[in-house]
Amino acid sequence: MGAYTTKDFLPTSVKEVRERGWEELDIILFSGDAYVDHPSFGIAVIGRLLEAEGYRVAVIPQPNWRDDLRDFKKLGKPRLFFGVSAGNMDSMVNHYTAAKRLRSNDAYTPGGKAGYRPDYASRVYCNILKKLYPDTPVVLGGIEGSLRRFTHYDYWQDGLKPSVLIESRADILVYGMGDRVILDIAKTLHNGFNLHLIRKIKQIAFVADKKYVDRLPSDRTIMLHSFEACCKDKRKFGENFCHIETESNRMEAKILVEPYQNRYIVVNEPYPYLTTEQLDHSFALPYTRLPHPRYRNKGKIPAFEMIKFSVNLHRGCFGGCSFCTISAHQGKYVSSRSEQSILNEIAQITRSEDFKGYLSDLGGPSANMYNMHGKDTALCRRCSRPSCIYPAVCKNLNNSHAPILEIYRKVREIPAVKKAFIGSGIRYDMIDEENRNRYLTEVITRHTSGRLKVAPEHTSDKVLKQMRKPPFDLFVRLNEDFRKICRKAGVNYQLIPYFISSHPACSRNEMKELSEKMKGLHFRLEQVQDFTPTPLTLSSVMYYTGENPYTHEKLFVERNIENKKKQKNYFFKK
Repeated sequence: MGAYTTKDFLPTSVKEVRERGWEELDIILFSGDAYVDHPSFGIAVIGRLLEAEGYRVAVIPQPNWRDDLRDFKKLGKPRLFFGVSAGNMDSMVNHYTAAKRLRSNDAYTPGGKAGYRPDYASRVYCNILKKLYPDTPVVLGGIEGSLRRFTHYDYWQDGLKPSVLIESRADILVYGMGDRVILDIAKTLHNGFNLHLIRKIKQIAFVADKKYVDRLPSDRTIMLHSFEACCKDKRKFGENFCHIETESNRMEAKILVEPYQNRYIVVNEPYPYLTTEQLDHSFALPYTRLPHPRYRNKGKIPAFEMIKFSVNLHRGCFGGCSFCTISAHQGKYVSSRSEQSILNEIAQITRSEDFKGYLSDLGGPSANMYNMHGKDTALCRRCSRPSCIYPAVCKNLNNSHAPILEIYRKVREIPAVKKAFIGSGIRYDMIDEENRNRYLTEVITRHTSGRLKVAPEHTSDKVLKQMRKPPFDLFVRLNEDFRKICRKAGVNYQLIPYFISSHPACSRNEMKELSEKMKGLHFRLEQVQDFTPTPLTLSSVMYYTGENPYTHEKLFVERNIENKKKQKNYFFKK
């Protein structure tokens, strides 16, 4: 732990609260993850942002929900609100495989041990808090809450579930990245719970009555089908998703309202994406970049070990892949950090006592979207495309790789950095032609550990179309370029493609085709994943409804677990 003590972290116990001389807390945050004070862990970011505004904040990581609930009681009632997150992953994805088998480990727990968070953690934590402290506001956030804010398909129960607001009884739900909205909530609650003022905050969802909904401006509100209607008619569920995704991809979105019995889920429009200055502020907070000392001698936290020497260059992803939750949560528009912010973080990393000179990743949701944006913002304001690069790269997208190449150059000049790897996958379908050869050459020869990860996802154009991924021919071109660059540099590196089996529209015929094509390209496949439907993705909607909700094209969907295994087995056929 170096020179850090518990006073350098947000307090997690009564003793640590008293060490700070506090008699009362303003906000108490509950998380399904272990507490790692690092900008890649959401609860740390939210806690540090609130702390920077002068609020007294504590964190209760992985509270025990099965005993006498002492973890929920030990710090008492906060002055303003409880904040709840299931963690950096949806708890059901964290717990179960695509075959619905219980996982034996948890990457966000010391020692990788499983069993330290419940299924549907958001619902469980919020209900406990509302039972113990019925008059204290509960604010639900995190990716689980965010992606379950509307009626959604739940793969593990194989049916539709209502908004998590209904089952959790949370007072407010924050969706997306909470940097701005959590500060507005705290500021609004500072002088007491004023429902009228709270409901004006952007990027939140809440339950309201008909009287409130009737007063919403009709030109800025979309009424969705009710939960009950979606349960009766799968196509109505698909229609809801189209509205949700479309509004999520607008710069100026509308309010979405979804009826549930005699109540309404109201989802206010989001904030614009963060500016560089706002993002820099989030990353410049006084993180220790370490797990809390309470975990000393309890084993390493695998998720932290993976990113401890990595640097996130940006947020957001304009890829719009059907199966991915990144754009649904972080947004389509990319927010990039300044060069100085990135270099400052690297300087902090190099001072870590166990840093050996190697950065594991200079990346983001997609490694090469840094500093990319629309050339004409006015055109972006009128756009509702889910992807800026599918089915073709938007002509209004400035996809120059010059800025990221400059970052790479400056990082290489830091004496303490021996090598900076690109651990995130790159989008090879959006590299600008002007910088293509230079970018690929630099990444392959200077920033890989001998293995470059990319994600073609499939070889069948029929399946790729439903995935919103580019034609397989672009991967073939990349493979040719990769081999040429390696031969010229005199290195024997590997290109590592990722693929998905059992995605909607994929049958065993398509998997056989994939196996044969990759065998013809002399690839031995390693990185394979059986498709798991996750809430609020186009792919999960197609899985549940059996059709593309935009076109109503009927799709083959493999739902049988044994047949899904057979599809995945094609990856390993000799």
